[in-house]
Amino acid sequence: MESDLYKKIENHVTALFEKASVKGLSYHNLEHTKQVVARTKEIAAHYNVSEQEMLILYAAAWFHDIGYLYSDASDHETESAAIMRSYLKDFIHDSDVLDSIESCILATRYPQSPKNLLEEIICDADMYHLGTKDFKQSNKRIQKERLESRGEIFSKTVWLRNAITFLEGHHFHTSYCRDLLEKKKQQNIEKLRKQLQAREETESQLSIVGPEINPKNALMTKGIQTMLRLTSDNHLQLSEMADGKANILISVNAIIISVILSVLVRRLEVDTYLTIPTIIFLVVSVSTIVVAILATRPKISEGRFSDQDIINKKTNLLFFGNFYKASLEQYENAMRIMMGDSAYLYGSLIKDIYALGVVLARKYKLIRLAYNIFMIGIVVSVLAFALAVYLNNVNSGAVTSSGNSAVMPL
Repeated sequence: MESDLYKKIENHVTALFEKASVKGLSYHNLEHTKQVVARTKEIAAHYNVSEQEMLILYAAAWFHDIGYLYSDASDHETESAAIMRSYLKDFIHDSDVLDSIESCILATRYPQSPKNLLEEIICDADMYHLGTKDFKQSNKRIQKERLESRGEIFSKTVWLRNAITFLEGHHFHTSYCRDLLEKKKQQNIEKLRKQLQAREETESQLSIVGPEINPKNALMTKGIQTMLRLTSDNHLQLSEMADGKANILISVNAIIISVILSVLVRRLEVDTYLTIPTIIFLVVSVSTIVVAILATRPKISEGRFSDQDIINKKTNLLFFGNFYKASLEQYENAMRIMMGDSAYLYGSLIKDIYALGVVLARKYKLIRLAYNIFMIGIVVSVLAFALAVYLNNVNSGAVTSSGNSAVMPL
């Protein structure tokens, strides 16, 4: 019966996780639950717990984080215990067993305060990763989860400090885990300390002490923010319009060139008088296409910046061309420094708008030139074709008249 119940518990919790539509659970998910179950079995095997105690631990391990699917993370243990009781009341009629399972689940609430061996086992199984080489990855998943599910943003430095504080304040409750995991946990703490020290030294070197900003004149007002956003959006829309105009010129002239090459060129062997107008038409179309392409051709900078550039506020981190070759860590650190300095941040926004304006001026200048070439070229080409046809007709008429006079009877 108990082996069947074990399987029912596993299937039930697995189905709940798989059917849930909760997003952002990068850590407290089904994979973590399975790991806690496995660690619970491992620790319990060392203490030779009874079959009933094993059932309590097994159920608690499977249900301990199910509350994340239905409630706020801060009180998910209470929800987990309620879900456990709702399901197991039909299979376990001993209220003491249900109470023990609930106590084990609630014992995993931070800060952990287990009151007996079973609660100590489930608590250590839940925190088992702190003393393993997997801590680095689990730490990243926890940070990602807090960002995606709660919208909490931490700088790398703050997150390292919090992780160190958490690890230093934690201790394994069972002698088995203390003997097995404590040494590796201390190594993990030391690694975090070294990372924090290196980051703090870098931030110290890159620290920027900007001038005090008068609140009345600060660029932090909502009106200024709206102005910058609208200006940037307008520039982007104008850029899209410029690209659209250039595409029209390229498409139209490409069609003209294909028609000339497929139709007129074949007739030049017979109608040689059309040669010059055809050449003029081709030159105009090709010139228009070249200028239109120059208007839309992108220009990319070297894509790198130095720490000194950040200190001197010379790099605009809002434009991809200035950072696409930099590492993610370098760019993230530089962005956090910029976001912490309002003068640098809004100065970058202003520079970005200015740069967009310079690019727009170049685009519209070239597009205007392309349209002028196309407009004047079309007129000249049509006139050239008309003149060529006229001169050909005149010449043909003169030749015909001369031929007729030569055979006229005297």
